Amino acid sequence: MNQKREDIRNVAIIAHVDHGKTTLVDELLKQSGTFRDNQEVGIRVMDSNPLERERGITILSKNTAITYKNTKINIVDTPGHADFGGEVERILKMVNGAILLVDAFEGPMPQTRFVLQRALDLQLPVLVVINKIDKPQARPTEVVDEVLELMMDLNASDEQLDCPFLFASSKEGFAKVNLEDESKDMEPLYKAIIDYIPAPEGDPDASTQMLVSTIDYNDFVGRIGVGKIENGTLKVNQEAVVVNHHDESKRSRVRITKLYTFDGLKKIDVQEAKCGEIVAVSGIEDLHVGDTICSTENPVAIPFQKISDPTISMDFIVNDSPLAGTEGKFVTSRHIRDRLFRELQTDVSLRVEETDSADTFKVSGRGELHLSVLIEMMRREGFEFAVSKAEVIMKRDEVTGKLLEPMELAFIDVPDDCTGSVIQKLTQRKGVLNGMSPLATGYTRLEFEIPSRGLIGYRGEFMTDTKGNGILNTEFEGYGEYKGEMSYRHQGSLIAYETGEAVTYGLFQAQARGTLFIGTGEKVYGGMVIGISPKQEDIEVNVCKTKHLSNTRTSSSDEALKLVPKKIMSLEQCIDFIDTDELLEVTPENLRIRKKILDPTLRKRAGFARKQG
Repeated sequence: MNQKREDIRNVAIIAHVDHGKTTLVDELLKQSGTFRDNQEVGIRVMDSNPLERERGITILSKNTAITYKNTKINIVDTPGHADFGGEVERILKMVNGAILLVDAFEGPMPQTRFVLQRALDLQLPVLVVINKIDKPQARPTEVVDEVLELMMDLNASDEQLDCPFLFASSKEGFAKVNLEDESKDMEPLYKAIIDYIPAPEGDPDASTQMLVSTIDYNDFVGRIGVGKIENGTLKVNQEAVVVNHHDESKRSRVRITKLYTFDGLKKIDVQEAKCGEIVAVSGIEDLHVGDTICSTENPVAIPFQKISDPTISMDFIVNDSPLAGTEGKFVTSRHIRDRLFRELQTDVSLRVEETDSADTFKVSGRGELHLSVLIEMMRREGFEFAVSKAEVIMKRDEVTGKLLEPMELAFIDVPDDCTGSVIQKLTQRKGVLNGMSPLATGYTRLEFEIPSRGLIGYRGEFMTDTKGNGILNTEFEGYGEYKGEMSYRHQGSLIAYETGEAVTYGLFQAQARGTLFIGTGEKVYGGMVIGISPKQEDIEVNVCKTKHLSNTRTSSSDEALKLVPKKIMSLEQCIDFIDTDELLEVTPENLRIRKKILDPTLRKRAGFARKQG
């Protein structure tokens, strides 16, 4: 018989990127007494990955638990960026309600819509927190109306629309039911979670069922499966069967060697856990997201939503440039292959395929950010490799046989004086303007439907066109009809003519031809891209060229030459910049752009053949 676990609440925090999820969880942890009085606590304790701290975004979901008045609240922090949306869909399966966090100034944003849609589809009750009300430009009452409007657009039920609204500042550490109330602490939020989020239900006497929602990996214990026990009890040393709803043939007998529950940011060893509890299980080698751990007597798989397919792919290639192996620690195809397949252990939205070439691996993900995070992680671990231009994954319509490509909805906030150039650029990239509305404070919101490949390489251009003041958010819409050929870049490349070291005289001559990426003393090789040409065709320049001495001139007059500072590009900007005939060479120390074919004669021949074909 089903029973409610009144001593437990399982809740997810969902929001748009940078609306304050992680800061809110930090504050809930601090005020619940999870940390000792004398314990030093960092900011954004939930973002444990160094990349997450740097970028200010959450990439992987985290689990934590706090105890409030004898009730254990399991909190799951979820990513707010579309490229990590695969995480969100799974997390919501193990909670009974969600806290929707919305910025009091920005209001509901595209990713809020994406995550909220997922929560409403699963019939989860949603508790709305209007965050950052301490901002000078905050407009909380208008944002409440905008959230309700959004929920109506997403066909929320009457019960879901009748949700409580709280006003908070995670940074200042308070929440309140009414704006006029005193700003004290997080007590109103704890109370709202207990009162509004339903307690988990399950049959403690039934056969064990636990759906694995996320996978963690640890070098000491191997794969760790995290999920909620739906029915029954789970014990250490219990015999169990692993089954999968989408793969009936999967059925393996296993033994539970370790069982953990969450307390604060720590995992606590336990001997037994009952239904309704979120637990972590280790000791099962072949465990994947979506598997159900069942008792041996009656193994029944729990249905789950299939993970969304990747929409974008890149080739990861063993570096074969003249400077290969000089800066990286792991450079061979075996190293790269092992690392990519290890990433599959925890990232279920990623796909890795081996190609005809032993040196090339096709890696597919949910977007450029998804893949750039993986590239940056590998780079920091000492890997050296090359990556190709990102390409979208096409499909064929099974009925008509037509070519289909992934489409995105782009929501863009731009200053009024920049709307013309943004509309022009996106229209050139096969975008269709669906809507245009004025916002407060001199901004306009544009809504475009655009092919995913139209956005590849656009973000850098967008920031230049809007002078850094624009906001571009995208949401995957589905597959649509192929929109035809598209040119990505309207500038050519400046290409190094010979291998050597760049010198001032050579760079001074080259800078008249365009913008340079390199400075004096940097190593270059023939076929390496060292700058941007304003013209459409590529230009070869010799930056290693020195000034010859003569009777009338001396080399000392070189000191008068003034070089323009080089253009420094981040990893994302480099991925955006490279064209289809170029590669990005990634090492722990440098990012270099190069032509796929280094030999100039062969390169021209291939370019001519491409134009003919």
